[in-house]
Formats: sequence, C-alpha cells, structure tokens
Amino acid sequence: MWSHSGKGATLVRRHDAQDSGHALHDAHASVTARALSVLAAFENSAGPLSVGRIAMRSGLPRSTAYRLVHELEQWGGLDKADDGTYQVGMRIWELGQHAGRRLRDRAHPFLQDLFDLTHENVHLAVREGTQTLYVDKFYGSRKLPMISRVGGRLPLHSTAVGRVLLAAQPPWFIDAYLERELEAPTSKTVTDPRELRREIDEVVRTGLSVTIEQMRVGACSIAIPVVVDGAAIAAVGIVLESSKSSERHRLVPLLRGTVDRIEEAMSARYVR
Repeated sequence: MWSHSGKGATLVRRHDAQDSGHALHDAHASVTARALSVLAAFENSAGPLSVGRIAMRSGLPRSTAYRLVHELEQWGGLDKADDGTYQVGMRIWELGQHAGRRLRDRAHPFLQDLFDLTHENVHLAVREGTQTLYVDKFYGSRKLPMISRVGGRLPLHSTAVGRVLLAAQPPWFIDAYLERELEAPTSKTVTDPRELRREIDEVVRTGLSVTIEQMRVGACSIAIPVVVDGAAIAAVGIVLESSKSSERHRLVPLLRGTVDRIEEAMSARYVR
C-alpha cells in the first residue's frame, strides 16, 4: 500500500501487483489471440510493416498473417498504403481513446493548470508491464523537446515517472526487473542494480523521484505518484532543462498540489 499526504509522501510497496506480458503463441492459439498478435506486431514499430514482417513479428505463418491482415483492414483496424505495407488504422486509435479515459479526463485540466503555472513540459503516465506508458502531456514548442509521446512507452528505470511507478511494485517485481538487462539511453543512465535499488528505496522514502539526464542529455525530470485507495495508479512528471535542475525545489510544491487535486478527482468520494 502507499500512503500519501499533501505535505509529503511515504510509499509502501504493494504486494498484490502482477506483471503483464504478451501471451505466447502455439499451434492451439485461438483466432482472437492470433489477430491480437498481428496488432501487437506494430508495437515499437518505426513505421508501416509488410505482411512478411508482420508474420515474422507475430510468429504466424505468412498465409495466416495475410488472411488476418486482410480481415483487420476491412474492419478498419489496419490501413493499407500504396506500396502494400500496413499501419494501424484509425478505428484502433478511436477505441484507444476510451482506455484510461476516466483518469485522463479527470487529470487533464489539472495538468493544463500545472503547465500554465510552471511553463515547463508536464505529462501523466501509468505502468504497462515493464514500461512507462504516457497517457497525456502538455508541452511548449519552445521548451525542451520531449522524447515521450501520448501512447508511447519508455523504460521504467530511466524516467522519473517510471521510477515512481516501479517503486510502488512488490519486492518480487523489483527484483525481477533489476535482474533484466537494463538499457542505457544516455551515458548517465543508472543500470547498476545495487545503485538503482538505492535510488528506488529513496523514492519509497520520499514519495518523489528526480532524474537528471537519465533518458535524454540536457533534461531533468521530477515525478510524484497519484495514489487512490492506497494504490499508485499513475504518476505526474515535469521535464525541464538539466541546467535548471536547481529550480525543482520551486516546482515540487506545485507538482504535489496538482497530484492532490487529481487524487481528489479520482476518489470515489469526489462529487462533480
């Protein structure tokens, strides 16, 4: 469980969380599972995919992939380009707007207020398996370019919002995560398990995560968890230039105030 107060936060790891992952394919996989594997082939894809590439990524026979791709195209789940490649269709995007809608809708105006107050990039994220999934953001065109994008995923250990969400997980999850080969987006990214564990423990103690040039050179991030009914359901973060990292002390109270308002909005006791 997590405890959180407006003046500060002390985090206690939950012991009932479970990691999510992709199902393995076998000869007895259902039609639904195979169709979903076609869509999953587009995760982390830099662009459109050919049927052959989809078959390889999904682990399906080419003939099966071709049939499912055609059916998904007719339904609107995939769009076919002039060169014969495919990309995710607008119908999937429309359905995706319903995912996490309550959280996003209730947090959105408070994120806007935070952006207006700080004039720094802000975002809202949740944990998706071993990654940070970004569900909303505000940023200025003249501010530090953000690597994160709505619907995009980044590693848990190299982002401030990700570390907040990682710190909320039970010990077995953190142990398993730290045993993985951790990627280093920059030369300053902490990948040593012992050092990273110390930093996670500090997040648990303070309820606050600060990262400097862990995900992008020249960027500093601060993040605080959104705690509802004792569980960290999301994290709110501010990204600013690392040269302005000393200003984080001014920004933390504004960030905490925003999180308090989101928690109140998400609470079952909240009345519109």
